Order: sequence, then C-alpha cells, then structure tokens
Amino acid sequence: MELAPLLITLGALFLVGLAADTVGRRTRLPRVTLLLACGIVVGGSGLDLIPPEMRSLYDFLSVMALTMVAFLLGSSLTLDRLAQHGRAILLISVCIVLITMAVVSLGLWLAGLPAPVALLLGAIATATAPAATQDAIRQAGAEGPFVDLILGIVAIDDAWGLLAFSLAAVGAHMLSGGAGAGLLTGALWEIGGAVALGGLIGWPAAYLTGRLSQGEPLETEAIGLVCLTAGLAIWLDVSFLIAGMVAGMLIANLARHHERAFHEIEHLQWPFMVLFFLLAGARLDLSLLSGIGLIGGLFILLRSAARIAGGWIGGRLAGVPALERNWCGAALLPQAGVAVGMALIAAREFPQHGELLLTLTIGSTVVFELIGPVMTLIAIRRVQGARR
Repeated sequence: MELAPLLITLGALFLVGLAADTVGRRTRLPRVTLLLACGIVVGGSGLDLIPPEMRSLYDFLSVMALTMVAFLLGSSLTLDRLAQHGRAILLISVCIVLITMAVVSLGLWLAGLPAPVALLLGAIATATAPAATQDAIRQAGAEGPFVDLILGIVAIDDAWGLLAFSLAAVGAHMLSGGAGAGLLTGALWEIGGAVALGGLIGWPAAYLTGRLSQGEPLETEAIGLVCLTAGLAIWLDVSFLIAGMVAGMLIANLARHHERAFHEIEHLQWPFMVLFFLLAGARLDLSLLSGIGLIGGLFILLRSAARIAGGWIGGRLAGVPALERNWCGAALLPQAGVAVGMALIAAREFPQHGELLLTLTIGSTVVFELIGPVMTLIAIRRVQGARR
C-alpha cells in the first residue's frame, strides 16, 4: 500500500468534513447528508477521486464508527430513562417494525411482486441507520423526552429488524417450497450471542474503567473497549451493533464512579464518522436509482408512510403527546448498511431474485440516506420549537 495517496486523501477528506460541518451549522442542513453528497461527488458516481488504498479501509472505519455509535446509544438507555420512556420505546419500536413489514410486503405483493420477494423487502424495510439518526440529534443539540425516546427506539430497532428479517426469510422459503429454519437459528445466535458478549464486556468494564483518571475513562480505555467488542463480535459472527449497545447500557448503569461514562468516545467518534459517511457516499452508485423504477418509488412511499403510521399508532398506545407521536416515525426514516446486509443475505438465499432484491434495496437506500437525516432534523426541530 502506497502511503502518499492514502495520507493525501485522508487529509483532504478531513478538511471536506470540516467544511461540511461548518456549512451544516450555518445552513441548518444535516451534516450526514452533506458528507454523503460530498462523497458522491468524489466517488465512483462523480469524479472518481478516491484511490484504492482508501477504499480498502472502509470496512474498518465503518465497523469502528458504528460500534462507537452503538456504545453511545446503549449509554442512553439508563434506568432513569427506561423508567420514564421504556414502555413508549417498546411499544413504538414494535409497532413501527410490524406495521412497516406488513404495509410494505402487502403493498409490493399487490403491485405484482412474487410473495417471497415482497415479504423479504418488507423485512428489509424495517432496518434503520443508527449513525445517521444519532448524528442528526447531536447536530441539533437537542435534549428532552422526544430525543430520549428516539435514541431508545434506534438502540433496539435493529434487533427487532434482524428477528423480523429472519422470520420473513423462513416464510419466504416456505412460500417457495423450501425450508429455512437455519436462518432463524442464525438470527437467534446473532442477537443472543451479541447480548451475551455485550454483557461479558460491559459488566467488568463498568467497574474497571475510569479508575486511573478520577471520574472519567481514558481515551485508551474507550477505544480499547470499542475494538475489543467489535473484533470479538465479528469473530463470533454476532451483531457488533447489539453487542456494543448492551455493553454501553451496562457501563452507563453500573459505573457509579463515572461522571460521564462515554465522554471520551464522544471525542473520538467524529473523525471516524466523517470518514465513514464520506466513503459511504463515495460507494453509492447513483445509476441504481434509474434501475429501481416504479416499484422502487412505491417501496420508498410505502416504507415512509408505514414508519410514520407505526410511530403514531405506537405513540398513541403508549400515551405519548400528540406532537411527539406525529413526528416520531419521520425521525426514524434513515436507512443504511443494515438493510444492505439483509439484502445480501436474501440474495444469497434466493439467487433467482437476487438482482431485484439488491438493486431495489441499494437504490432506495441512496434515497433514504440523503433524505432521512433531513427528516430527523426537521422532526426534532419541530418538536423542540413547539415547546419553546
């Protein structure tokens, strides 16, 4: 690997990230959308300026950034917040997943797609983008019940989504005349194993970190926990997002000697996030948008409507104030890597439908990656503005 192109590209990307951050602060546009757009310009769909040396780092950067996000999301699930919002988080997240899966699957089936494909796409539609959602919240600088609610939902949403996808894959195999019980077993291991791993790391870390420097874990401790969690999760073939979330939740609740358990991760996170979103944008293939056609447009409309409806219904059941439930689903529109991962698994299990599943998922993800953070920011500002 040549160092000169790598270092030059890293320096340029960090400066682009700084510019995007500055523009975002002055124009109130989401930094995530700006970074993705910049990535598209310099990536394969634009000027194609990213050297191969930089592309090879994408997997490492994405795992690091997303594991940090998982730790921070888990740390938002403190006992105080769960006591205040736990019922709403559970009801809204379950309603959004169930309604999204039902509406998207039924709508696509009525539009003429084969039942197995419609069912799989309905499950893929349940996935979210925790990194984009969390960064939009941080950029807004917002706090309060609505923000706590959104963070809690995002923290557990992908666990429900993985389970829904596995059940849908089993159903799709049955509709196709096969058996897919192995996928369900694999999902239970991915979720259950991740919870166990998060517990094995989070429980001792809650008592051991933050002892060398009074009241705060060191940066070395923070990045060590992130790397250890991500590496073991990948080695064990479990979800590093769920493992990081569980570890973060345990540390935040059990570490009584910490003033702020993840203060150092917050400092470390942004450089990784800048590179993550820029390279994610560089990898987006805009030509896929032309390939999704009317079915892709229908998928986008159905998913958007279903998440908004699911947020409203769940909020109504949980007794959430009207303003918050009106905007809850809109704040949860971002969709990214988890959905693409589901589509890759579905394409492997159903090769006869692989091209359709991948093209439609990746093409619609481009749209949701760009407009999702905008909707999250709008939702937060509307709710926060109405309270002032």
